[in-house]
Amino acid sequence: MRPQIYNPEQKALQINLDPKIYGTFSEIGAGQEVARIFFQVGAAAGTIAKTMSAYDKTYSDEIYGKEESGRYVCESRLEKMLDHEYKLMVERLQEERPESMFFAFADTVAAINYTRTIKGNGWLGVRFQLTPNSKPNDLIIHVKMLDNDNTLQQEAIGILGVNMIYAAYNHHEKPERLVKSMIDGLHGRVHIDVLKLTGPDFEDLDQRRLSLYLVNHGLTDVAMFDSNGQVVHAGEHFYKKNLMVVRGHYRPPTKVTLDVFEAAFKQFVANDDIDESKSKLVAELTLENLIVDGKQSEEDFLLRAKMLNALGKNVIISNCNNHQHLINYLADFKITNLGLLIGARELRHIINEKYLLNQDGRLLVAFGELFNRNITIYVYPAYDDDGRYLDANTLPVPEGIKFLYKHLLDCNQIVPIKEFNKDLLSIKPMNVFQNITDGGDEWKESVPDEVIKTILAQS
Repeated sequence: MRPQIYNPEQKALQINLDPKIYGTFSEIGAGQEVARIFFQVGAAAGTIAKTMSAYDKTYSDEIYGKEESGRYVCESRLEKMLDHEYKLMVERLQEERPESMFFAFADTVAAINYTRTIKGNGWLGVRFQLTPNSKPNDLIIHVKMLDNDNTLQQEAIGILGVNMIYAAYNHHEKPERLVKSMIDGLHGRVHIDVLKLTGPDFEDLDQRRLSLYLVNHGLTDVAMFDSNGQVVHAGEHFYKKNLMVVRGHYRPPTKVTLDVFEAAFKQFVANDDIDESKSKLVAELTLENLIVDGKQSEEDFLLRAKMLNALGKNVIISNCNNHQHLINYLADFKITNLGLLIGARELRHIINEKYLLNQDGRLLVAFGELFNRNITIYVYPAYDDDGRYLDANTLPVPEGIKFLYKHLLDCNQIVPIKEFNKDLLSIKPMNVFQNITDGGDEWKESVPDEVIKTILAQS
């Protein structure tokens, strides 16, 4: 049976009528829309200790401290707000309300402006107790608003805030249900690309699962976690950086995978116009590549994620089945130079597909969408199924596209990986995985030590 979904007014009223839940609201940037809903439904005196806004930066700095970055719609600002407001709650009301479960809700939002130069995004968080006198937990999200109207975006923030507080107290035992409930009443109006659920009541929750839930349930196309397995905001991590994206199945990462990372990034940052100190590499897992025999396994995803983290790699999980989808998503981050690492066999498939699907005069348009001035496709060589060696220069392409392919090579928009370990090309991840499944030992010769340890730890 499908769970019942309440509207925001019903959720707010349920919270208001719970005598144990008591907290404060601090909202900056899109009105006091969350608190407004709690006030409108009635019985708010049983829930709300205080509401406030500090729109002026001087006032805000006096209360929460300055932001060194000069940005006020950021995660660090939200954390300062939660720290300050929750501390005041406990200091002032702990003795008076010993049976209460306290919360502090905060948001810092930049809604769409009149000239449409700001699209609308924000950070929202709730710090909450699940039992009286306990240490609190944090539920933090980053949202991109999709409504093309300021009033509608403010309304969306109000609904989202109510969903967060309600989920914190009613769905905390089912993290996937909690994630899905974030967009109750908001389908198509927001994207949530960061969701963190941390604290003493969630010590056993692997945060990487939350990223999978976000993408699986359509809350975002891309979510990211760092090499320590901690959820991070891709925009803040990649903004105005040079980025190398390596797409793959990683089932499992092998020694050739490690060579791909090292060889591709070394060649990428060797370009004269790329500053290595402002360059990042990220491994990408797509939902499509997580489907095995028509099914997706959370545990399989987690193992792949852990193996990549063990190699020290940041990871994005995405629903970008084609490269153009990923490129469009990353465009908002104003990446200076974008490198995509593709295996030679995969590139052959992409070229053949574009050629077959665009013989109606749109061939140049189709390739122009994929190749623009700041994108370079790096091609790692491979052997095809017949044992033939393939690289960017020797790749067989349809006769009708050879002229265009040669142009992309000459313009260095498709470039071969030059320095690599050819002895590793014979490693086939599928064969390695099968040997692991069969209980053999030969696979250990084909994967890095860090991956061996991770696999054995899961056995």
